Amino acid sequence: MNIELSNKERMDELHIKNYRIIQNEDMFCFGMDAVLLSDFVKGKKGAKVLDMGTGTGIIPILLEAKEKGAMFKALEIQKESVSMARRSVALNGLQEKIQIVEGDIKEASKLMKASSFDIVTCNPPYMNHSHGLTNPDLPKAIARHEILCSLDDVIREGARVTKPGGSFYLIHRPFRLAEIFGKLLDYKLEPKRMRLVYPYIDKEPNMVMIEAVRGGKSMIKIEPPLIVYEEKGKYTKEIYEIYGMKEEEAKN
Repeated sequence: MNIELSNKERMDELHIKNYRIIQNEDMFCFGMDAVLLSDFVKGKKGAKVLDMGTGTGIIPILLEAKEKGAMFKALEIQKESVSMARRSVALNGLQEKIQIVEGDIKEASKLMKASSFDIVTCNPPYMNHSHGLTNPDLPKAIARHEILCSLDDVIREGARVTKPGGSFYLIHRPFRLAEIFGKLLDYKLEPKRMRLVYPYIDKEPNMVMIEAVRGGKSMIKIEPPLIVYEEKGKYTKEIYEIYGMKEEEAKN
């Protein structure tokens, strides 16, 4: 399919089912966190899935490629990202499976039918006003800092659109774990699985992935740590497998 690219846009390979994604180097491009979250999701072939704050659509595209759902909706507030996500969906011939909706996370339960998704995912902004400097480039700042939505907004709306017994998936920073768990429980999302991500085996974790079940019983499984780098410039075997790449391919 012939898809037009705007200035500074590019097509990146996703190393699965020959899928590609459109990104713009001047905006926020997806990172490892989105790839790891898509791998962490325990999806079912018939599941109805919502990704909140989808950016350029990376998570629903990867989830579809891994057959972790049947129908996907993805919510994004930035017009430029919505345009790229819709063109990426068309580029991969996924118009019948993935719908990109322009809208605000804070209004998710109004834009979508409440309690209607088996799986809800979110890779939200990690930093609030107390955490670090805001990026002067607004699109990147919106992706990284709680400018347009807060953690409370994300979890509140995630809970509202998740079916009873459905799963809400989140990737975030470990230093906000106490806050995250508190808000999940406030909105009746019971943490059931958690996995910490470490840049190196001897470093502190810098990401955490959580699955919470709406109305679930109290019990959580802590999964083995995920180590990103074996040494500088070389991923661990598990990271190469998650990316669907061999070490030799990554060097090219």
